[in-house]
Amino acid sequence: MNDTNRPGNSDPSFDPSREPGFSPDQPKFPAPQSKEGAELAGKHVAPDASGVPGWERATLEKLVFATLNEQRATRRWKTFVRLSWLLFFVILLWMALQRGTPVTDASVPHTAVIEIKGEIAQGADASAEFVNAALRSAFEDEGSKAIVLLINSPGGSPVQAGMMNDEILRLKAKHKKPVYAVVEESCASAAYYIAVSADQIFVDKASIVGSIGVLMDSFGFTGLMDKLGVERRLLTAGENKGFLDPFSAQSDKQRAFAQSMLDQIHQQFIAVVKKGRGSRLKETPEMFTGLFWNGQQAVELGLADHLGNLDYVAREVIKVEEIIDYTRRDNVAERLAKKFGAALGEGAMKAFQAIPALR
Repeated sequence: MNDTNRPGNSDPSFDPSREPGFSPDQPKFPAPQSKEGAELAGKHVAPDASGVPGWERATLEKLVFATLNEQRATRRWKTFVRLSWLLFFVILLWMALQRGTPVTDASVPHTAVIEIKGEIAQGADASAEFVNAALRSAFEDEGSKAIVLLINSPGGSPVQAGMMNDEILRLKAKHKKPVYAVVEESCASAAYYIAVSADQIFVDKASIVGSIGVLMDSFGFTGLMDKLGVERRLLTAGENKGFLDPFSAQSDKQRAFAQSMLDQIHQQFIAVVKKGRGSRLKETPEMFTGLFWNGQQAVELGLADHLGNLDYVAREVIKVEEIIDYTRRDNVAERLAKKFGAALGEGAMKAFQAIPALR
């Protein structure tokens, strides 16, 4: 829009040549431009798209600050992850050092329960180390009125079983508290060795009870090696050092020696059973041959006393329905260790041991 105060074409006295900066070659009006040309010209003369000078510097500063913030966030996240892992391993270490003994109020009467489950062996849950420690805790607690051995095991080491049997008898005499064995699915071999230390044994009518015997198992590959043309090169210092080696032939003398050792351990087992059961035992020719019976038959033979489960014993026999478990078990760290190779390594070592285990 033209300025109304400035002389224009409508003023007859207006002379453009008298205007300062006037050039005869200069067009009186700017040359017409296309819309695109006008936009390009505007972009060329403008400092930036927003019309603000120094936009390059501002953009660079934003990029730098964004990068720094991202690096800080990454460092914070890495620190958080590392601290979380550190806390996780600290908790695992703490749990590895703790073996959860139940915390009980000594003034509250209760029935103490200790589970003996799975294979009876050193390092297992049903080992003398764990079971005897639980037994001591249960007997020493003033609130425990009786101890129940909750058994579900096919047997295992006679050494571990003998250690538990001895400790139960010692604690019974010291603390004057009754001990009851309650059998779930099975109580065979070394498990029955432990059970006979109880004052009474309760079973289910379908439980498996007995297997009073000892065995030593191994393999012999001598015939197969001869067929394959494999020679066993075993060097020993001592005539019987390679005794029971599965890749060497077994002499009659060695077989007789092993059998005499098994017979002696068997007699030890029989003596413990007779001492524990006493006059209740109705001995038969098959009783100590390694056979086993169901729970109902075991009661008839005097291998067990009554039919009943844990709740029945706590309610009707001990007269204390409050049950507290004293069992020592593997903690989380130990279970993880076993899961990720420890158990596999232990099994491999047992498989290649020169002297097979007694069961």
